[in-house]
Amino acid sequence: MNHYCLAHTSHHLSRWLPLHTRFRLLVTLSLCGAALVVPQVYVLLRPSSSRFCSQPLLNNLVCNIGFTFFTIGFALLLTLMHPLPRWLRLSFHAFGLASFTEGVCTVLLTALAKQCAINTPALYSLSVVLSVASVLSTGFFLMVGPFWLSNAVFPGLVLHTPSRTGICYEPVTCCPCLWYV
Repeated sequence: MNHYCLAHTSHHLSRWLPLHTRFRLLVTLSLCGAALVVPQVYVLLRPSSSRFCSQPLLNNLVCNIGFTFFTIGFALLLTLMHPLPRWLRLSFHAFGLASFTEGVCTVLLTALAKQCAINTPALYSLSVVLSVASVLSTGFFLMVGPFWLSNAVFPGLVLHTPSRTGICYEPVTCCPCLWYV
């Protein structure tokens, strides 16, 4: 779920900034994306990462690298497009579901791979970091998700920005962008 959270955060960050600064944000997002990929590829290419481990942490890392590339792509698309097309929203939310599934797999594989901390220490450590990031981002969306759903089922109940009403209008007056994508 951390991949979905990163792209979602970059989308909302881009909406706070003026349009003429978007190019700088795109460059920054590209550099941050490279900063996310480089440690994963480094751990992947280490000789010790190919040692025996009872759980397929190496396969999970390859999957995680693929998700990171999709995250970079979604972050750039969501930053560039101002009115988001429906197909992009749907594919982004499908990516979020896949990211959640991948996060659950990462957490389960890491929890079952205690002995891999001795055989493949770098791979295990990265897997622990990715698991913690996934749990934290899932926790965030579990807190915000019910508000999104209730606002979708009962429009304007949680937040209705044009009329300045709703349960959450006062807490998010400075950041109403949390309620859409």
